Amino acid sequence: MKKTLIAIALATTVIGGCGMFDASNDNNNKSTMASKAELGSFGVDLSARNEVVKPGDDFFMYASGTWYDHYVMPADKTRFGAFTGLAERSETQVKEIIDDITSRTDLNADEQLVADFYQAYMDTETVNELGISPIQSTLDQISAVKNTTDLTKVFGEAWLSGAKSPIGGYMWFNRLNPNQYEMSVGAGGLGLPDRSYYLEESERFVKTRNAYVEHIVTMLSFAGIENGQARAEQILALETKIAQGHWPREKKRNRDLTLNQVQRTDLAKQYPDFDWDTYFAQSGYKVPQLNISQPEPVKAMIALVNSEPLSVWQDYLTFHTISGNADLLSEEIYAANFAFYGKELSGQQEPRPRWKRAIGEMSDTESLGFAIGKVYVARFFPESSKLQMAQLVENLRTALGQRIDGLDWMGEETKVNAHAKLAAFNPKIGYPDVWQEFDGVTISKNDLVGNIKHLRQFFNADSVAKELKKTDRSRWGMTPQRVNAYYNSSFNEIVFPAAILQPPFFDPNADAAVNYGAIGAVIGHEMGHGFDDQGSKSDANGIQRNWWTDEDRDAFDAKADQLVAQYNKYEPIPDNFVNGRNSLGENIGDVGGLSMAYHAYRLSLNGKEAPVINGVTGDQRFFLAWAQVWKEKRTEKSMLNQLRGGTHAPGRFRAQAPRNHDAWYKAFDVKPGDALYLPEDERVRIW
Repeated sequence: MKKTLIAIALATTVIGGCGMFDASNDNNNKSTMASKAELGSFGVDLSARNEVVKPGDDFFMYASGTWYDHYVMPADKTRFGAFTGLAERSETQVKEIIDDITSRTDLNADEQLVADFYQAYMDTETVNELGISPIQSTLDQISAVKNTTDLTKVFGEAWLSGAKSPIGGYMWFNRLNPNQYEMSVGAGGLGLPDRSYYLEESERFVKTRNAYVEHIVTMLSFAGIENGQARAEQILALETKIAQGHWPREKKRNRDLTLNQVQRTDLAKQYPDFDWDTYFAQSGYKVPQLNISQPEPVKAMIALVNSEPLSVWQDYLTFHTISGNADLLSEEIYAANFAFYGKELSGQQEPRPRWKRAIGEMSDTESLGFAIGKVYVARFFPESSKLQMAQLVENLRTALGQRIDGLDWMGEETKVNAHAKLAAFNPKIGYPDVWQEFDGVTISKNDLVGNIKHLRQFFNADSVAKELKKTDRSRWGMTPQRVNAYYNSSFNEIVFPAAILQPPFFDPNADAAVNYGAIGAVIGHEMGHGFDDQGSKSDANGIQRNWWTDEDRDAFDAKADQLVAQYNKYEPIPDNFVNGRNSLGENIGDVGGLSMAYHAYRLSLNGKEAPVINGVTGDQRFFLAWAQVWKEKRTEKSMLNQLRGGTHAPGRFRAQAPRNHDAWYKAFDVKPGDALYLPEDERVRIW
């Protein structure tokens, strides 16, 4: 079971850049500022453009084509772009913090935890000597399974062991009463990115499945298992049955279908033939109320637990326990796991440096991420950035309020509720007001797997202790050093960690148009999630209910369907298209967020026109900033993973979102006949 208090199964985005500049102040709009913008003279890298490409034919390549054509993907990457570059900056900043901590002896309690964990991760000599032994007790438990009760116990301990389970749960919020926690339970258990990897018969997926079987054989060999080929094929057959029982990803997004509350006392009646008592006993949750997010898939998983041979389940668990812990085991085991999940599945040619893997492991919300984040904020996040960001959020709130007033497809009754939700948005910027404490956590310098287990046990105990209490609205679902942002519908909150508030997303010395086009658009994007096809099903208080009139909802759905059709046409890989339905929430966030940000930008000009800088108008700077934060290069396999396993459209197509905005057509003289041109009645204007 995945145990987490705030498991961010939320709509997230990665983009930004903000600054509070008023065009009525001439000093704020000159290319020569008190301090120079990091990119170019005003915040956009004009050298990245390919001006041979018409903006109306491919805005992504126009904005970033020279960069794209000349950039060589590093061997340890499957994707690189503006987001990745900033993530690397954050990693380097965190490394600076850790180097400082490990060089000192006068450490406080949290710093000592960080130093000891990092030393344990970097001690490859000890890790190699231990080999597979750190997980041997779990493998022995799996080998000793004699019946479905024993099997269910192992499933219930998956949150601790690092294995997989066909039935998974995490602590989340009661969608009908966000002041309460409840356990969310759904179907899981796949080793490949999506059910389509098992079910499609194209040559590409057949090849991947064959490679997966070979990988399973290799990983089983580390446990001394014989007849690996036959057993690996049985594991693939089992996972194929699991995949057949899963809902498609676009169906799992539908909040009307995923709200199925049940009292713990009635669970065995509604979902019989599974030992729920044994399952939940392994984590300690009392779970008085649950939400079964995928009813039919959960029942399908229960049927498989009872019908498939125990021996196959044992092999399945053995494989996933080794694979799931490979990052923490010997370099030989790690390399074997990377050969499939890194190279074969994603096109990554070399592993990331070990220090980066260590930082990635430590920076999670349920690791030492907040202990590091507290230092990160003090060292790298100026309070002025938080103040500027807070003001920009309010500017976007004003802009969206005016846009709601001007909607011709929404009636007054629904507008009242929309305004109430907008007014209730709670922005969190930079870092938590209350920091995570780590009292009672034990970390060793030479027991990496033990450290991971101790942290999992610590956070599990913390979650269990809170499950019957009022929800903690001060809690963050991301650490400050994470380059990302999210919207939490249950709390109606928009959250922006400190690390995203750096160039190219945020630059206090950049031109106003750039900052509105970047971080302004990400603020609008996250606000947009509160009004997308699923977020719009919750009200100002985070309660899932219908606050729309039927007529207005139908009008909204018609516009959303139009956007689905638009994105369905994008084909990044031959015969593999963007799933417009699965990515709809993100696409509404992009298109709507741009509208809000542009509206706010024009308000900031106070009726004046922005100056032309280096031959680039204010509106052009706005849209270029948007497109350049989505510059990226991917391996084809990584692109396929994104198409099949992700909820966001690839960056190349997110950069094209301005084709739905009239101002973009005027700014870049886009005309009929251009590849991206949309007639006015086909431009999607929702927010």
